[in-house]
Amino acid sequence: MSVQLDRTLDGISASMRRLKRAMRGVPVNKHGFRRQHDETAIAVARLVVGLEDSRIALN
Repeated sequence: MSVQLDRTLDGISASMRRLKRAMRGVPVNKHGFRRQHDETAIAVARLVVGLEDSRIALN
């Protein structure tokens, strides 16, 4: 189970890096996208912390 968690966390990290690179070309407030991006990034960060904390229960 720990291997699946590691893969999931690696996939999330890679996706967030790609999103960050993609945001470089977007105007700051284009249709509120920046706000949605920030809210999504915060939600994903909370998810990652929760998954990391659950690692103990999965072992």
